[in-house]
Amino acid sequence: MAIGGITPGGSVRASGESGERTYRLPFTIMTVLFFMWGFMTVWNDILIPRFKEAFTLNFFQAMLIQFAFFGAYTIGSMIYYFISMVWGDPINRIGYKTGVIIGLLVAASGFMLFYPAAILVSYPFFLIALFIVGLGFAMLQIAANPYITILGPERTASSRLNLSQAFNSFGTTIGPIIAGWLIFKVFSSPGSQGAQSVKIPYLCVGGVFLILAVCFIFAHLPNFTNTEHITRGAGALKHPHTVLGMLAIFMYVGGEVTVGSNIINYLHLPKLGGLSHEAASGFLSFYWGGLMIGRFMGAFALSDMRKWLRNTIVALLPVVAFVTIWLLAGRTDAMHYGVMLLVMLAAFFLGASSPQRMLALFSFIILGLLLTGILSSGAVAVWAILGIGLFDSVMWSNIFSLAIDGLGALKSQGSSLLVMAILGGALLPPLQGIVADYKGIQFSFVVPMLSYVYIAFYGIYGYRAGKTGTATAVGNPGDLSAPVGGL
Repeated sequence: MAIGGITPGGSVRASGESGERTYRLPFTIMTVLFFMWGFMTVWNDILIPRFKEAFTLNFFQAMLIQFAFFGAYTIGSMIYYFISMVWGDPINRIGYKTGVIIGLLVAASGFMLFYPAAILVSYPFFLIALFIVGLGFAMLQIAANPYITILGPERTASSRLNLSQAFNSFGTTIGPIIAGWLIFKVFSSPGSQGAQSVKIPYLCVGGVFLILAVCFIFAHLPNFTNTEHITRGAGALKHPHTVLGMLAIFMYVGGEVTVGSNIINYLHLPKLGGLSHEAASGFLSFYWGGLMIGRFMGAFALSDMRKWLRNTIVALLPVVAFVTIWLLAGRTDAMHYGVMLLVMLAAFFLGASSPQRMLALFSFIILGLLLTGILSSGAVAVWAILGIGLFDSVMWSNIFSLAIDGLGALKSQGSSLLVMAILGGALLPPLQGIVADYKGIQFSFVVPMLSYVYIAFYGIYGYRAGKTGTATAVGNPGDLSAPVGGL
């Protein structure tokens, strides 16, 4: 055993702590953090139509919002990776808690820059502010995700992470509703420049992140430093299944963000409802809420509960979701979304015993939904696109688990490479914007189709590329998550 370091089994522990200890309070605090960064990430989907109108932008220019935000993930993780190559993993030196605090402070500074950007009415200034927020979120991704996995027994690490991811998705579910209400209604005044409506909401969010950083500084949380096991070099890149996994993450994040970024403009089309931006922003919750439903199912599927109880809860969650939608949104929306829930439940049980099979199966379903959204109209097209979130829910974690399988001591380095691949969220939305400018917003959904074709390939073959012997599934039967991950 290595005191204050990594045990022979590869799990990080604090000095003098048993590997079986569960840190319930720190886990709760971290889960609140997951909620907050999910809550704010989807505000970009509200900024796109707001700034498109305020600055008279075309689709490509509006999608630079995602380019700036997710491009920062890549720049930040790339810097982190090169530092780890030369001097060793920074998180191992400073600790996970310190890494989270740094991420919160950087993100808070970016949010607060929205105020002067709005006063100057400068779109480039807004992009710079978003880039800084993205740098902060990149540090949070690198530190917070693996931190969750070591706050308790290793056998339930996947369950804890899926539960935290579910609350992250809860944030992405209610985020568009609140952001749309604040930006399009509360702080939007007739005759004022549209960009002015974002300065107060983002200033307040910056204050919240600053308060969270102060709370983390004074909270009694284990830091988990590991100065005795510093791995240098670029060994993770020697594994083909990890390199192909980087491209899979690139495609997944790009596909997920591209679809979410265009839903408001998609629903604004006359043949697809002709909804106002404010009304359409509410429907984003169906898309992002699908990720929450799937991740809650994964959290229970990987818990220590008895098998019959786990399966019962997993089967009941879509029922609870259906009833909730019926009560809050009405019978019509519930019936449409209920069809998607039934398909997802069937696919969940068909693919749950194998992460790679689930990747391929869910990818093919998404391809069918995208094709439906492109070729049809009315409610069929709308709910096909909104239902994609259900099948996106476990892809991130499954790709991660497959891509870092067998890396041993190189898992941290491999994880930083995979976070770097979030670049897909920066590059694919502008590409779809170009297609939308020339061929229309509905046809432009061919761009994310390319993403899911590759993800299906990774689930069929890419995950075992370069491995010797018979490839095996990662994790336990029904494993839906990874040691790290979650947007």
